[in-house]
Amino acid sequence: MTPTKFFLTKGVGVHKDYLASFELALRDAGIAQHNLVSVSSILPPGCKKVTPTKGLEMLQPGEIVFLVLARNATNEPNRLIASSIGCAVPAQKNKYGYLSEHHPFGETHEKAGDYAEDLAASMLASTLGLKFDTEDAWDARRQAFRLSGKIIRTTNVTQTARGNKDGRWTSTVAAAVFIP
Repeated sequence: MTPTKFFLTKGVGVHKDYLASFELALRDAGIAQHNLVSVSSILPPGCKKVTPTKGLEMLQPGEIVFLVLARNATNEPNRLIASSIGCAVPAQKNKYGYLSEHHPFGETHEKAGDYAEDLAASMLASTLGLKFDTEDAWDARRQAFRLSGKIIRTTNVTQTARGNKDGRWTSTVAAAVFIP
């Protein structure tokens, strides 16, 4: 089974119980009603990105759904958490792309998203034989990757949250959800 479509989604949940906060984050992301199976980070060749609304319409409650999932949680008041998925799509439709998951503490939405996007793009670039300096800033590498003509698009989906002030569990999720 090779997925033909995917969508990116994110969510946050807060509850006194760790598992319940995770469940609420999955609900916020719109994917709690599925049996989720985490897979590694390969975006199949030709897999098309669709909106979460369109993607969810193609799935049934209870269905086994494959996804790349980033998740994070804290019960420490005010602690900044993030979950981020980076995506890098090759220009050639017969080549596979990359998805990356990143789940840091203390990173802003922008920093976590840029890191995940950079990671996916760097993994794809290395498989395509692109030479790049890992010490260059992400903006410089992004430009170089795009100018090479081998990477057509990079993006990310990122959810951040601060730990609940009363010490309740706060969970974040970000996911690339595959559709057969």
